[in-house]
Amino acid sequence: MASIESAFFDLHHFDRLAARDSVVHRLDPRVKVLITLVFLICVVSFDKYAIADLLPFALFLTLVIGLAGIPSGFVLNRLLLVAPLALLIGLFNPVYDQQPLMRLGTLAISGGWISLLSLVLRLCLTVGVVLALIATTGFNAVCMALARLGMPTVLAMQLLLLYRYLFVLVEEGLRLNRAKTLRSFQGRGLGIRGYGFLLGNLLLRALDRSQRIHLAMRCRGFDGTIPIRNPLRLTSRDLLVLVVALGALFALRIFDGPMLLGRLITGLMA
Repeated sequence: MASIESAFFDLHHFDRLAARDSVVHRLDPRVKVLITLVFLICVVSFDKYAIADLLPFALFLTLVIGLAGIPSGFVLNRLLLVAPLALLIGLFNPVYDQQPLMRLGTLAISGGWISLLSLVLRLCLTVGVVLALIATTGFNAVCMALARLGMPTVLAMQLLLLYRYLFVLVEEGLRLNRAKTLRSFQGRGLGIRGYGFLLGNLLLRALDRSQRIHLAMRCRGFDGTIPIRNPLRLTSRDLLVLVVALGALFALRIFDGPMLLGRLITGLMA
């Protein structure tokens, strides 16, 4: 039951973070969505052995998280949850790619280990920037921005309802698990068979709850559009941030940032 309660808390924690006020929070959602999309494209377009070239993007993401006031522990805990996925995907890279690409003294590092590290770094960057987007914008505003940027309204609405339906599903699961625990004397009914009945009951209760929610939405005048508290309004400040951020991302992608920084440091030390 503790895991279900923690998941329920995490869903609400995103909404509380999105309700804060900061320089990043006050930007237009469309600007943040465009910056996130360009960030994702730049990160995934690097060579599979790229590691140093990705570090400036990590600094960019760290700067955004710091300006938004997002707790670093919140982001790190979520990244630790997805890091094993990257390790699982690239588990056999060191086996199939054993050509040495780097040497540390007498130790030869194969391309498989480098590509595995690059894969983990890419996954952390992509998941981290999406977490920052949702935590500074809110899922409602993200879906609205996607619809304004050209995504079909039906698809954007489905994404929003899917996100909101998670609250219903977790809440119903929490109630069922609490009721099962209170009725399980001396651990009876806690086996795999009991959880099978629990999942079936959860599906039926969630379907019934979703139908009642849909009727309530229709009674309150739901017309298929995405409601948002604050209307989208693009200002000159938003356009300036968009131009500067996109210019910085394209510069980090086109130019070799680590090499330029190394030359600058060695030139100053010479």
